[in-house]
Amino acid sequence: MKVKISSFAGTDTADIELNDEVFGLDPRADILHRVVTWQLEKRRETARGTRERADVARTGKKFGRQKGGGTARHGDRRAPVFIGGGKAHGARVRDFNPGLNKKVRALGLKMALSSHAKAGTLVVMDSLVVEGGKTKTLLGDLAKLGFGKRALVIDGDMVETSFAFAAGNLFEVDVMPAAGANVYDILKHDTLVLTRAAVEKLEARFHG
Repeated sequence: MKVKISSFAGTDTADIELNDEVFGLDPRADILHRVVTWQLEKRRETARGTRERADVARTGKKFGRQKGGGTARHGDRRAPVFIGGGKAHGARVRDFNPGLNKKVRALGLKMALSSHAKAGTLVVMDSLVVEGGKTKTLLGDLAKLGFGKRALVIDGDMVETSFAFAAGNLFEVDVMPAAGANVYDILKHDTLVLTRAAVEKLEARFHG
C-alpha cells in the first residue's frame, strides 16, 4: 500500500510503501472489541476489600441480658453499629486483570491501523518540526493539512520536542511515541498521524 508523505508546508513530498500485513488488513469488529475491552479493564484498579461482620475478630458471646437491661438487644460486638464492628455492605475485592492472547492483541493493533488506512484518515509525515515550538505556528500548519476534530500523532522513539511543546495546549491533538501505540487511543481519534520513524517502529514491532 502506497501513501503520500505530507509536510507542514501543505505539499506531498513523496510516497511511502506501507506493509500490507500491518496496514492492509480487513478490520473485524469482534477482534477490536475484545482488545479494547481488555485494555480498559486493565486500567481499572482493584478496590481494597473491607472486613465485614464475619471477618472481624471479636467475641461472639452475648454481652447483655435479652430484656431488662434498658438497651437494645444485641448478640455480639461484631455488629456494624458498634465501633470496631464489621462493615455493612463493604467493598469486595474484584479482579480486573483479565488475560488476552498476545496474537489477538497484535492482530487488534494491526486492524486498528488498517482501519485508518482504509478510511483514508491515515496521514504520514516526513517531520514534526514546528518552527519555534509555537502553538500558533502549529495551528496554521494543521489548518493546511486538515487533521479533523481529533488527531493522534505517533512519532518514533521520542516525540519531536518542538511539536510536543506546540501541541501541549491543543486538546484536539494527542501525541505519543511508537512504543505507546494502542488500539483504544487509535480508534477514538478521527485522524491517525504517523511519522516515517513511527511507521518503521510499528512495522518492526510485528516483523522485528
